[in-house]
Amino acid sequence: MKAFMDHDFLLNTKTAQHLFHDYAENAPLVDYHCHINPREIYEDRRFENLAQVWLGGKQPDGSYAGDHYKWRVMRSNGVSEDYITGDQPDYERYLKFVESLQMAIGNPMYHWCHLELKKFFGYDKPLTPETAEEVWRHCNDKLQNDPNMTVRGLIRQSNVAFIGTTDDPTDSLEWHKKIAADPTFTVKVCPSFRPDKAINIQKPGYLSYIDQLAHCVQKESLDSVQEICDALRQRLEYFVSLGCRASDHGLDYIPFRPCTAEEANAVYQKVRAGQAISEVESEQYQTYLLICLAHLYHKNDVAMQLHYSCLRNPNESMFPILGPDTGFDVISQNSCGANVAALLSCLYKTHQCPKTVLYSLNPSDNAQLGSILGAFQTDELPGKIQHGSAWWFNDTKVGMIDQMVSLANLGLLGNFIGMLTDSRSFLSYARHDYFRRILCNLIGDWVENGEYPALEDNLKRIVDGVCYKNALRYFSLERD
Repeated sequence: MKAFMDHDFLLNTKTAQHLFHDYAENAPLVDYHCHINPREIYEDRRFENLAQVWLGGKQPDGSYAGDHYKWRVMRSNGVSEDYITGDQPDYERYLKFVESLQMAIGNPMYHWCHLELKKFFGYDKPLTPETAEEVWRHCNDKLQNDPNMTVRGLIRQSNVAFIGTTDDPTDSLEWHKKIAADPTFTVKVCPSFRPDKAINIQKPGYLSYIDQLAHCVQKESLDSVQEICDALRQRLEYFVSLGCRASDHGLDYIPFRPCTAEEANAVYQKVRAGQAISEVESEQYQTYLLICLAHLYHKNDVAMQLHYSCLRNPNESMFPILGPDTGFDVISQNSCGANVAALLSCLYKTHQCPKTVLYSLNPSDNAQLGSILGAFQTDELPGKIQHGSAWWFNDTKVGMIDQMVSLANLGLLGNFIGMLTDSRSFLSYARHDYFRRILCNLIGDWVENGEYPALEDNLKRIVDGVCYKNALRYFSLERD
């Protein structure tokens, strides 16, 4: 029997061990999509205890922030919400999580937590109710006293080269500017453009958001779709001036219903007048803005990330209490692959297709996405159209393997831009270690099964690329 999470955890062959320890393990990280708070980076926050850094909770503004993967584990173990997002003492919340973690066999959370304990705290025994107090004291001592355990210290320990946060077009980006101006912190932290609220004309709060966008570009109102597009252009250019390398769209599904500017504007005017619009009209407006933004991304060398097939906030009892992004979203099924292909085709017709990363939360879409990639690649750069890493509920050992095997079967795994944290936790960089072990074990199996030759230069290039260099090239970070 192998030891629990030893030096060669998940590395089942000599080839896998060689690839990981000699190439992958110490490669820098390009965390090109996450949800961490840039203010906490600038202020170099120091967490008081393990519950704060792991579980988070209610913020001063009344919102909730934390690792909602962990919140779901606790809810699945019947833990009262008072201990998850409520105001129970931190130690008691932590103990409830530890109790829940014991049931998480086969869940990546079990591995992630122990990787974090080992990597950042030097603790390599299993976390159990019996060791919980020892872990609490040990980790809290380091969090409170170790100079390397502030937010910046955690980032440096993880060998992070680039962080792409996720930011609304109306954000002032003041913390990004302050980080960039600080010579004592050399990790590049850049905003990513997330214009969902301007696109989702069918959702509550849309008109209020358009007023915010107008104020942001110093206008009393935005009176047409063209003015909305112009405002988004101004904000994107501001983001680019601060190093923006990517946009991100979190859509229920990818619409594609082309229309003229006049037709899109007519839909907008109906909404401004308080009139209801049809699904067709909503999709016309969304498609028009997506195409407009894609052209701007292409012009500014900004990659377009499209996330879809998430059913958000289905729990109608909890959403009014906790709001969005608190661990209640689920996988959705949307047959919109034809729309994805049609959108890319439309952009290619005018030679204005940006670099595009496609993510579906539904793993049954893997093969469809893999086939779409091959229909729209160009000679601009290898892997211009990407199948994004296993996202959210697919961010498991099986999910990562399935995504990479599908990509390898239908495209070129060697050009994959690799892992991202998609997280709100500064300890989540350990997930790159998890991904890299799984990657190297997968490749190692192929080599030792005689399915790929043991060509050292090729294997090094593939592992280096997927772990670091492909993302460096894809997001134009080599120029910095």
